Amino acid sequence: MKIYLDIVFLLNFIIDFFILYGVKSILKEKIKLIRILLGSIVGSLTLIMLFVKIEALVLLLGKFLISLIIILVTFGKKNFWKNLVYFYLISIILGGSFYLLDITYEEGNLLVFRNNYLINFIILIGGSIVIIFLFVRENIKYKNTFANKYLVKISLNKKTYELEGFIDTGNRLVDPYKKRSVILVNLKLRSKANYIYVPYKALNSSGIIPCLKPDKVIIEKKEFNNCLIGFSKDKFKIDGVSCILPNKFKEEL
Repeated sequence: MKIYLDIVFLLNFIIDFFILYGVKSILKEKIKLIRILLGSIVGSLTLIMLFVKIEALVLLLGKFLISLIIILVTFGKKNFWKNLVYFYLISIILGGSFYLLDITYEEGNLLVFRNNYLINFIILIGGSIVIIFLFVRENIKYKNTFANKYLVKISLNKKTYELEGFIDTGNRLVDPYKKRSVILVNLKLRSKANYIYVPYKALNSSGIIPCLKPDKVIIEKKEFNNCLIGFSKDKFKIDGVSCILPNKFKEEL
């Protein structure tokens, strides 16, 4: 069986590069491209271990040690363990995806290409890019969504409502009278109180939102006083969210 070492080295280098780039994107690490390239080269040098007769446990420990060096070379000591965890997480997802698709198999610790090695090389590289891209995109989307979710307690008309709030960077609505930020909710209340009507202008619409001054608003144990509760007729599209918090609150949470 022919083993094309240059192809295997190039394959490992490219896959390591995209894995490290994926870690950089998810954790928003500010590093230069050259460091990712150096880390990928270090990762590709593990091929040397394939030609040394060593026990499986020693091989495993050796690979783990090299992964530590890869992270140090690429990202340095800052956030070391978090970078390492995400490096392994993306690697496992990538390897599991290929195993599920049954694209490659291993024989004697060497990666072997079935049938046409060039076609499989293209499939592996293309598949790696797609899988890592999808994982990074969904991970960032998940983090951005849930990092901006908060437990909100609103006391209004002697009643307390527990809502799941979401900070929307687009919510910069303030009343024109006292410049109070507006928390948008989907609550339907029967109140004889005097509403404060706050005008708004969106991309394709404009109107007036009825608002009330709350007795108290507590978000993650922090109390907010200079705000209004606006009653929105539209349902929020984010799952589980019943309250849209103003962007201004992000500075204080």
